[in-house]
Amino acid sequence: MSDSEENEQFDGVEHHAKGGRNGDRNESQTVLRACEVLKAFHHLGEELPLAGVMDRTGLPKTTTFRLLRTLIHGGLIERVGSGIYRNSFGPVTARPFRIGFATQGETEFSREVTRSVEAVAAREHIHLISLDNRYSARAALRNADLLIREGVDLVLEFQTYERVAPVIASKFLAANTPVIAIEVPHPGATYFGADNYKAGQMGGRALGRWARENWNGKVDQLVLIELPIAGSLLELRLAGLVDGLRADMPGILETPIVRLNGRGSFEQVLDVVRKYLRRRGACRTLVGTVNDISALAALRAFEEAGALQQCAVMGQNALREARDELRRPGTRLIGSVAYFPERYGEELIPLALSMLQQKPVPSAVFVKHQLLTPRNVDLIYPLDRPSSAHSSAAPVAARRVESAPENSAQRNARLVNN
Repeated sequence: MSDSEENEQFDGVEHHAKGGRNGDRNESQTVLRACEVLKAFHHLGEELPLAGVMDRTGLPKTTTFRLLRTLIHGGLIERVGSGIYRNSFGPVTARPFRIGFATQGETEFSREVTRSVEAVAAREHIHLISLDNRYSARAALRNADLLIREGVDLVLEFQTYERVAPVIASKFLAANTPVIAIEVPHPGATYFGADNYKAGQMGGRALGRWARENWNGKVDQLVLIELPIAGSLLELRLAGLVDGLRADMPGILETPIVRLNGRGSFEQVLDVVRKYLRRRGACRTLVGTVNDISALAALRAFEEAGALQQCAVMGQNALREARDELRRPGTRLIGSVAYFPERYGEELIPLALSMLQQKPVPSAVFVKHQLLTPRNVDLIYPLDRPSSAHSSAAPVAARRVESAPENSAQRNARLVNN
């Protein structure tokens, strides 16, 4: 609709906005109506047609159009199309959206997610109510009850235990509170997080290419370091890795596959791989893992055995320790699949706003994965470089992943994103 069409002649009768009031003589009715127009836009960047603004304010078409034109000249509203207006100022509402954020716990991955979500929520003028699940099923259940009592508009649920996901989901369903489940699916919730199978497949294809280019495709064994205690989600990473490897190197079907239970911590994985190498001896080995802890531990075990050149290892998550290792000259960490937790907020908050505005959203939103290698790690994470020089120079065998004391349940839950 053109400006002239929108500015058709009407009877000129001015109506009070919805919820109108009789003001005192010192108030400007024009300014008050302009405030009503601004309040019609519920969040920064929201786009509304002229009719939508009229519906939310109760103002007549001529008045609404004139106020919008004035606000455009004032830099608070943009016209983005024929009869379509965008809020470029921010929400002017009595109550901003209140979103509950139940964070996972203290790990590098979780901290990056939290920083990202908090930054974008602040930018969008969202009231974020954050609670810490502390890698505890009991804490996650307690926090769900707290957020329901707070009456939040939506919940970002970041907890690791598959077994309590249905219980938490049922609590929010009963409270009619929409949920976005981060990394671990919850019944009825919109899923946001890793595509674990695809991430594994990406790593498998890279391992296959490396083996063809460097070993002429001659591989003696494929070692998969599993983590049964972390549940079915991480199993998808190894399933994808094997399928990706087979797609790029069909001959791997004839190669023996060894499955090792990594048990969890760096020290436990290191012990398992050490014992295996003592029994089996070194040979050309491709190593697939579910996370970077397992990958770094496997590298150390092979290096201690004097067999580093006999292995090629693929990690998952691309955490800082893995990125440092990728920078080390001669590393046998072929790559690590990145999940970019520092970018989660840029997708989570817009997804939450779409749900709150009753817009259609997909049932699952997968993050973008990318393979990090020694060739591209500095391009993808250039800010790492100055602070990683010391660790990059240190051999794998001289480094270890430190962690604060934790109980077994917390450790098992933490492994999903490490």
